[in-house]
Amino acid sequence: MEKLLSKLEGDRVIWAVMISLSMFSILVVYSATGSLAYMQADGDNEHYLLRHSTLVFIGMIGAYVCHKVDYIFYSRLSRYALLLSIPLLLFTWFFGSEINSASRWISIPFINFTFQPSDLARLALITNMASMLWKRQRDIGEFNKAIVPLLVWTGIICGLIGVSDISTASLLFLTIMLQLFIGRVPVKYLVMLVGIGILAGAFVYQFGQRGGTAVSRLTSFMSETEVPYQAEQSYIAISTGGLWGKGVGDSTQRNFLPHSYSDFVFAIVVEEYGLIGAIVIIGLYLTLLYRGMIIVANSQKAFGGLLASGLTFSLILQSFVHMGVVVGLLPLTGLPLPLISMGGTSLLFTGMTIGIILSVSKSTQEESEEVRFKRAERSKKRMGQDGTNRPKNVRLNS
Repeated sequence: MEKLLSKLEGDRVIWAVMISLSMFSILVVYSATGSLAYMQADGDNEHYLLRHSTLVFIGMIGAYVCHKVDYIFYSRLSRYALLLSIPLLLFTWFFGSEINSASRWISIPFINFTFQPSDLARLALITNMASMLWKRQRDIGEFNKAIVPLLVWTGIICGLIGVSDISTASLLFLTIMLQLFIGRVPVKYLVMLVGIGILAGAFVYQFGQRGGTAVSRLTSFMSETEVPYQAEQSYIAISTGGLWGKGVGDSTQRNFLPHSYSDFVFAIVVEEYGLIGAIVIIGLYLTLLYRGMIIVANSQKAFGGLLASGLTFSLILQSFVHMGVVVGLLPLTGLPLPLISMGGTSLLFTGMTIGIILSVSKSTQEESEEVRFKRAERSKKRMGQDGTNRPKNVRLNS
């Protein structure tokens, strides 16, 4: 066990949070896929258990591999990933697999697997944004040289994601805003970015696939009388959970709540594990936020801090938006709960995201140890080899 733990470098608390949420995910998804198994797998609930467990394991492998790579390497890799994501997003928009009137997936033949390019684009944009901010820190006030590339890339990627997935695009846009603020971009340029976001929103509404759905969901949320079916079933699940919940596997709303294993998985968490279980889950996400901010504060390089902050915010914002939707504080979206909801590429890219954060943490710890070592060496030279404050050549009286 000690040998295994020694291979998990970086922040051990983040490792513990990721592993805890992943193991909990297997329990929740196994319970929530009961009705789905009945309809699509001839009642074989173990089919989704094995599938989801495999994907969770793949996500952990992604985290392990990414945390072994020096995070500086991601600065160079992010631009190529960003350039690759543009044709993938365009291909998905025009030729992707359509589910619920939105083309968000590319079906990979022969292996019966679907790939969501928005996951790649989101990770690539956040990483490349940190890289561009890092390289432009000295010229951050110059509009043409420093600001224009940031605004253009944000507008292009968020716009292309938004044509089929407005929720993900909006969340990514908010994450980039926070990242730019931390990167000391002047407020007047952030206001300009908001303007670009409004233009991108108008483009999405006019030419996108989900503009009408987004307006309908917002209207329903603002209405005092109309409650969408999904929201109603979610409220029932939460209200019947009580303090301790109904018990593991005893959910009844999983049979009525659409996408209870993904978009509304937190409702099943509250129903089966109660308020106590919900508090534990929220506490784990807050712990992830806290440890991520410690990494940001301790990072010796601007790129490490900007990268860790952007990736941490992307996970935490999505988590709390998901929970806000489930309890009725926000309009309906299609966002999964990171590390818990059933998914495909989302689990892999979530694992990669945490792996990159851990890579920054590992390098930060190594840099701190090196700084402490150099300080100790300088102190030893000042104090003498024997550790006293006297000069080396002073003789003691006998």
